[in-house]
Amino acid sequence: MDKKLLYTGKTKNVYELENGNCLLLFKDDCTGKDGVFDPGENQVGITIDGVGDVNLRMSIYFFEKINAAGIKTHYVSADLENTTMEVLPAKVFGKGLEVICRYKAVGSFIRRYGDYIESGADLPAYVEMTFKNDEKGDPLVTKDALVALGVMTEKQYDDMKKMTQDITKIVADDLKAKGLDLYDIKFEFGYNPDGDVMLIDEIASGNMRVYKDGEYIDPMTLSKLFFA
Repeated sequence: MDKKLLYTGKTKNVYELENGNCLLLFKDDCTGKDGVFDPGENQVGITIDGVGDVNLRMSIYFFEKINAAGIKTHYVSADLENTTMEVLPAKVFGKGLEVICRYKAVGSFIRRYGDYIESGADLPAYVEMTFKNDEKGDPLVTKDALVALGVMTEKQYDDMKKMTQDITKIVADDLKAKGLDLYDIKFEFGYNPDGDVMLIDEIASGNMRVYKDGEYIDPMTLSKLFFA
């Protein structure tokens, strides 16, 4: 099937297919700095053989599970041999939005709110959203601001929050069954021509913070444990 390159990303390339859908090509490039992998970094810092393959495998696994639960995603099908995933076209909110669901107070949450909560304390599937903007450090944005700025409607925000919590529970329960604890996870959402919110991008180990017996598990080790 002929395809036209739409966008070259840090970890994936996006193509347009003849049927109107898009194709994501998963690459072995990872975000990081000075040769060290870091999912929170905004630049490609390291290339790890096979990381595109494991990210695609985990994405397929969870997208199929989430679709089966009746939650809208952009996932259509995947080709492991070519490390590609066919997806429905979707518009992003604004210039890009990241949605984080937190079960534990760690990372940037504890840096911001450490005066009020202990590191590692439980959180009630807390959802926060940030604009994707490297220069401004991905600033937090509230529901009221998103609506006032015309980025989304109140209903889209409420739908996205509920979907985030429902999807996070699916991922966390699966990890729990393998003896792994999900602390937080990052998603991206878009919307279809009808304005319906759907999960887009990927669900990979590099987008989640996972611990085992109180010890942090790096993404590549997590992928190996997950598929062991």
